[in-house]
Amino acid sequence: MSSCLVRRALREVDRFFGALRFFTRLPVPERVGHHTEHLARAMRYFPLVGLIVGTIGAFAWIVGSIFWESKGIAVLFALAATLWVTGAFHEDGLADTADGFGGGWDKARILEIMRDSRVGTFGMAAFVLVLLGRFQALVALPETWIAVSLLAGHAASRFCAATLLRCMVYARDGDDRAKAKPLARRPGGLDWCVAGVTAFLPSLLLPWRDVLWAWLFAAIATFWLARLFHRWIGGYTGDCLGATQQAAELAFYLGLLARLPPGQ
Repeated sequence: MSSCLVRRALREVDRFFGALRFFTRLPVPERVGHHTEHLARAMRYFPLVGLIVGTIGAFAWIVGSIFWESKGIAVLFALAATLWVTGAFHEDGLADTADGFGGGWDKARILEIMRDSRVGTFGMAAFVLVLLGRFQALVALPETWIAVSLLAGHAASRFCAATLLRCMVYARDGDDRAKAKPLARRPGGLDWCVAGVTAFLPSLLLPWRDVLWAWLFAAIATFWLARLFHRWIGGYTGDCLGATQQAAELAFYLGLLARLPPGQ
């Protein structure tokens, strides 16, 4: 019995490291490798990876605040840290999604454009707008909220992306070249619930009324994108997951600001 529990624990650890390897550039044990089985069952750890990314961003914000009096520079330092640790992985998905849905007129054409590694006008515009939106929203938050908001926003937004995995089907039928193909297996309800609990934990450190608005905004952004993806391509792709994470993170910060009185 004990050996069985140890094997199960090690398997879960490998799945976590598989998700960490896929979504960040952080080092993981060599024994983990690139097993698609680990990634396919790792959805429950998406928000945990987000917590790690958010923690790095929060640490960069704190360091930036020590060296610079400017709130904006410290926030830029935090955003740069999260971009570096993820390799702008989700931002790349956002840009490809914007190009595909902005320039495509049917499913085949949208998916073809999204596969193109070059960034077009729609993609660049979406990337700049979302990055500027995150910067402005974080700067507008009270200084005592920023570090925790980075933790909560990164965790919540990755849960929103995981929700698409749970509720939608993979759009690229028979495509073995897609990076997100290992994620195409629909995860179970337990995985989704574990992800949800993990995602909500850092939100408990913020005022509950503002957190409710933040989660509502993130849910609306996720629902709107899910409807868009379903209508035009009949499901999601890896780029769609990245776009959802980016939109939900921005929406989360905007939700936190929605109830702040002027001047706060």
